[in-house]
Amino acid sequence: MNNTKHPFGKFNGNEAEYVLRALDTENIENKSFPWVQRFEEAFSEKVGSKYAIAVNSGTSGLHAALFAAGVSIGDEVIQPATTVVMDAYVTLHLGAVPVFVDIDPKTWNIDSKKIEEKITKKTKAIIVVSLYGLPVDIDPIMEIAKKYNLVVIDDSAETLMSRYKGGVAGTHAHFGVYSFEKSKHITSGSEGGMIITSDEKLAVLARKFAGIGYKGLTAKAGRTSLASSVYQDPGYERFDLIGLNYRMNAITAAVGLGQFERVDHLVERRKAIGAMFLDAVSGCEWIETQEVPDHSDHGYFTFGILYLGHDKRGITWKNFYDSYRKAGGHGFYACWKNPYLEPSLRGLEMGGQKFDAGLCPVAEDYQSKIMAFKTNYRNLGEARQQANILSSLIDKIGR
Repeated sequence: MNNTKHPFGKFNGNEAEYVLRALDTENIENKSFPWVQRFEEAFSEKVGSKYAIAVNSGTSGLHAALFAAGVSIGDEVIQPATTVVMDAYVTLHLGAVPVFVDIDPKTWNIDSKKIEEKITKKTKAIIVVSLYGLPVDIDPIMEIAKKYNLVVIDDSAETLMSRYKGGVAGTHAHFGVYSFEKSKHITSGSEGGMIITSDEKLAVLARKFAGIGYKGLTAKAGRTSLASSVYQDPGYERFDLIGLNYRMNAITAAVGLGQFERVDHLVERRKAIGAMFLDAVSGCEWIETQEVPDHSDHGYFTFGILYLGHDKRGITWKNFYDSYRKAGGHGFYACWKNPYLEPSLRGLEMGGQKFDAGLCPVAEDYQSKIMAFKTNYRNLGEARQQANILSSLIDKIGR
């Protein structure tokens, strides 16, 4: 096996070494090494939360957090109209209703000023999404939650280690949920996630739900310590909660831990690439970017722009895309469809809403105009080249 590290390799730290150690089950020391626990402890210490719960995906983490929040049949969960559909899916799987709120036209995150008008006696929780790496302005949302006794879950899948008012984004809500899917700031191989909270009761419930409901699970990593004579007994009862098997495995944790040891470098590289693209679009009157408040920084999971070139230059979204590709660009992504306009949800009626066009006008308008450029280049020179191609195309059209 060739263990030579490629300078631009994705897994360029201790990932391979840790995986081999995790596989070495013949070695008693490695067999008992708590890889998942070590990953959880490293994560909670780094971000500043009391508890971290490793799961097999960010979606699993959202599901477990909503369960721990007490969401059940007939409840309502407020969430933004610009996000992936999974926030709505986990709500529906608990028998609850996703209630969509429009976005702030400057930050593209949920508009906190529009949340309160959607709260009813059935509202149990609020999911916020820190879109593309920009932390949501969480303080006013936490004030609303306190007023109505709601639990707030910050879907921080795209916002690892970004800062909000001096703290790590995701730690200000009751729950923060992170994703380690292959495109994220760090990955645990291909899928994985982490739930954080500083509330012991919520941590226990989330861990139990994600751990098949084992009664011995605690807020911190691992289980309560029991003598073998206790659980090696026909009368021993194992489960006191109906849960699912969302646990992270040791191999995934080994990869995630190896990546997480380099998290500062990986996040800063994305920020550097985001700055390149920001410079490329500077001064262009038909391109807008997310407004970054002074109290936050942007982690640039991706670099998003609001493309106004169709109205102001007569160039359609697709024509601009084709021109960028023809000039040597790698292309870029469109924003996901608004969740309620996906075929799986479109046309449904629930919670006083019809899942159809017109429900959240700003989010729907922006969805058709957003362009999301990659920032996960491992070669900064290649990223610079892509930003230069974008800048040259804008110059050719006219800023």
